Amino acid sequence: MLLELALWLAQDIRGFNVIGYITLRTVLAALTALVISLVAGPGVIRWLTAKKIGQAVRDDGPKSHLTKAGTPTMGGALILIAIGITVLLWGDLKNGYVWVTLLVTLGFGAVGWVDDWRKVVHRDPKGLASRWKYLWTSAIALAAALFLGLTAATPAQTELIVPFFKAVAYPLGVFGFIALTYFVINGTSHAVNLTDGLDGLAIMPTVMVAGALAIFAYVAGHAGFSKYLGVPYVPGAGELAVFCGAICGAGLGFLWFNAYPAEVFMGDVGALALGAALGTVAVVVRQEIVLFIMGGLFVAETLSVMVQVLYFKATGGKRIFRMAPLHHHYELSGWKETQVVVRFWIITIMLVLFGLSTLKLR
Repeated sequence: MLLELALWLAQDIRGFNVIGYITLRTVLAALTALVISLVAGPGVIRWLTAKKIGQAVRDDGPKSHLTKAGTPTMGGALILIAIGITVLLWGDLKNGYVWVTLLVTLGFGAVGWVDDWRKVVHRDPKGLASRWKYLWTSAIALAAALFLGLTAATPAQTELIVPFFKAVAYPLGVFGFIALTYFVINGTSHAVNLTDGLDGLAIMPTVMVAGALAIFAYVAGHAGFSKYLGVPYVPGAGELAVFCGAICGAGLGFLWFNAYPAEVFMGDVGALALGAALGTVAVVVRQEIVLFIMGGLFVAETLSVMVQVLYFKATGGKRIFRMAPLHHHYELSGWKETQVVVRFWIITIMLVLFGLSTLKLR
């Protein structure tokens, strides 16, 4: 019933030729994805439970996590379904940026699905071998980078923009831009995946960053606003605001079921896909450094793992953190899971606001 209403509204709006009303379609995309997630969520959870697709919990992790064993995972598929349907309903399907972002999202989601499926269905603790996972995500990221680099209309669309400075931008050239794009998409994807370790921890920061990127996308795609605010004008980039709206709606709908105590986990199928989507949008709107700022939580979680591994190997078994990623360190230090999650949310809110301030503080 609700999906039929959304279809009718989409057809009605297209019939009146207001496809250019990006703000309206962004709001409608968020609402549509939210409704799809809320309505389809219970059915997806029941299906995952029936298939016994349950989360495996590490024995060496926080003891409080042992009760999570068996909780349905791979719930990220619900997010991807909501995003996919919503973008097809409200997005401008003639826009190349919409398609490349959607295909990257679904591609990374497919890699995550295979990894999760092998872990929980085939009971293979290694899942998809790391080299194959990285190979496939790299291939998708590189394909997107080549497309965006080779279709860039102006040199400004391949520059590295430095926030807080009006005239500071480093020309990367096509090949430099392709390399940067590859690392941003792949890096953000795996960073979000590492963060997804507590109930609601990864999804809410993803929603916050996506909401902020929707603003950047709208500005970058608007000739007047981009000139006034001193950001590169990227024709067609504004359409990604609709995509970000879909991420926000789908993410909030998923959070309804993922909030502590979680009824379902996202799994790699959701985390890899959402991270790749954020990275792709940031590259298109030329805000890679701002993404690094707003996604500071993802960066910190990733760095904690890297530092822990390097220090462990260099010192013959010593550790800097009680456990990596960082959220587990604070759990083992005495913080309750809900305290870690909410405090990390608060940090992300501050970082996102700081990132948004770069629009005017120049």
